[in-house]
Amino acid sequence: MSNINIRNFVIVAHVDHGKSTLADRFLELTKTVEKRKMHEQYLDTMELERERGITIKLQPVRMSYEFDGQKYILNLIDTPGHVDFSYEVSRSLAAVEGAILLVDVSKGIQAQTLANLHLARQQGLKIIPVLNKIDLPNARTEQVREELAYLLAIEPEEILDVSAKNGTNVEKVLERVVKMVPSPKISDSANLKALIFDSTFDAYKGVIAYIRIFEGSTKRGDKIMTFAAKTKADVLEVGYFSPNLIASDSMSSGEIGYIATGLKDPGQIRVGDTITNFQFPISNFQPLPGYKEPRPMVFASFFPEKNEDYDVLKDALGKLKLTDASLVYESESSAGLGRGFRLGFLGMLHVEIISERLKREFGLSLIISSPSVEYAVKMQNGEELKIRSASMLPDFSGITKIAEPIVFIEVLTPTVFMGSVMELISTIRNVYKGTDYLGKETALLKYEMPLSEVITDFYDKLKSVSSGYASMSYEPKGMQEGDLVRLDILIAGDMVEPFSRIVPKEKAYHEGRAMVTKLKEVVPSQMFEVSIQAAIGGKVIAAESIRAKRKDVTQHMYGGDITRRMKLWKKQKRGKARMKETGRVNLSQDVFLKMLKR
Repeated sequence: MSNINIRNFVIVAHVDHGKSTLADRFLELTKTVEKRKMHEQYLDTMELERERGITIKLQPVRMSYEFDGQKYILNLIDTPGHVDFSYEVSRSLAAVEGAILLVDVSKGIQAQTLANLHLARQQGLKIIPVLNKIDLPNARTEQVREELAYLLAIEPEEILDVSAKNGTNVEKVLERVVKMVPSPKISDSANLKALIFDSTFDAYKGVIAYIRIFEGSTKRGDKIMTFAAKTKADVLEVGYFSPNLIASDSMSSGEIGYIATGLKDPGQIRVGDTITNFQFPISNFQPLPGYKEPRPMVFASFFPEKNEDYDVLKDALGKLKLTDASLVYESESSAGLGRGFRLGFLGMLHVEIISERLKREFGLSLIISSPSVEYAVKMQNGEELKIRSASMLPDFSGITKIAEPIVFIEVLTPTVFMGSVMELISTIRNVYKGTDYLGKETALLKYEMPLSEVITDFYDKLKSVSSGYASMSYEPKGMQEGDLVRLDILIAGDMVEPFSRIVPKEKAYHEGRAMVTKLKEVVPSQMFEVSIQAAIGGKVIAAESIRAKRKDVTQHMYGGDITRRMKLWKKQKRGKARMKETGRVNLSQDVFLKMLKR
């Protein structure tokens, strides 16, 4: 079959706009999956994906389709819709020529729709706009059609209406893909150039690279090399996705498929890297553009609730790393929580998914610290440090400046909630960048703000002030110097490291006050008075105290002179004062757990 009849495309949409359901209808229509084997969200292979109704791992599939008496090969990549996985999405978009932009008519255009549309335009893809869920009683089809036509600068009639659930007009979408998406450019070059857009791990075949070939061809037994990682390997097997792996004789320019490398270390195959056949001199070779190392944005510490589970956690993280190359971890230990790991994530959804997978797939009970970001610290001696937790921060007297990561954030909201959304954003550090309008009823607010403000509970608050209608997406904008301080918590004069955090100076008092107030409730009372203090560099900014437990030292006495009782009370008072000076409070794991629960 001629390569001219190949169409490579993706579906991009916000989370829960019906992307996986539309992919299901395509699989049925093209008879790629037998009717009896079909189930909902067929391409979402993880139980967690089906339960939450979101795509976590992208999934390619090859379909055969006949139109106007001609046969076509349609390669679809079902991508994740969440902001945390935008690098993976951008690499998937680089592997195709067209994108179906799917919008749910009950929810309208949302922030992630815009972010993914922006990525698709950057890659120069042909965009096919589709409105989904037209069968719902609360569908705002005409209003959303107007907004989408305005956004894409096209006529409203060019937008297709479908119901992926009922299968209405789904065939028209495939026809439009065949007619409008350009066929891939074919190159007969002897030099192989293939883009890795994802990878997975198989116990028998090693690391399996998901690739799109731009130049040349590859077959079983070829020797290959990755350009950025300089990894050499032999091709054990090549093939395509149907959606299970189907081996084929060879793969050539324009095709999407997989290469089994036999490599046992997943870190050697990286998303965005270029695969080539390494016999010729590599010095004059131009790799495919857009490769970058996935950089963790958010850090959190994971400790097993039972100390003996440390090795199980270590083993579990090694196995998760096989399927998720963007996860980074290093071991650390804490005075209160024992041994654990410091993990780096792409964003908050990534944190949630990894912790959920560790609980489900490995049966681990975990204590997870509050997420933090990576700070850049410049010392007076010219040394530059990267700090991922407050406990690693050196003495402030030797620091000249601290910089924190800044993000550009877009919040999409119906205009009726605009006031309350802006009020919420005014409570955190931000720089207002402007407002755009999509149609009459939707506003796009643009801000720059520190990533640390976004990762705590900003998303939950945004959803609550907008009755669930507002959505957001953000992208990193680099580092910015800030007036930041280290907030320490002292209990009975001893500093408790796991409670230390880096905060903006103007918020330090409120943070400190909130923490000492909460600690007063969760720390059990002792036989002596316990002071709880929040301090910055030795200066106490907020304090509370827990009253001592009372023991009746005179209960054994019956009658007698009052002076005998007073003697015992004075002795008890002296004992309590001595205990207050020398006494230590041993915090149970329960206290840490209660403090970490937000």
